[in-house]
Amino acid sequence: MILLTAGVKIFETHGIVLHTKTVVVDGVWSVIGSSNFDHRSIIFNDEVDVVILGSDTGQDLEAMFREDQNASTPIEIAAWKSRPLTDRLKEVYAVAWEKWL
Repeated sequence: MILLTAGVKIFETHGIVLHTKTVVVDGVWSVIGSSNFDHRSIIFNDEVDVVILGSDTGQDLEAMFREDQNASTPIEIAAWKSRPLTDRLKEVYAVAWEKWL
């Protein structure tokens, strides 16, 4: 919720799982990979990322991102605050499970 209140836009996909992580900076510096921003991904998993310099790749990735975003639903802060109790309980369980691991 902190991100939503700070103005970050979050979108939810439907019917697909996007596992690849992509970043485009200034349209020319692109990163494509599978690593997450957590210690398990870095220490335990055999994750791979690649850095590509060039505007062609940057433009292609940005176009793919726009397509994914257009097919997604934005998460609004009011809806997030009023999500079902079962979803909130799952989140608490997931956080506790991650800390336990």
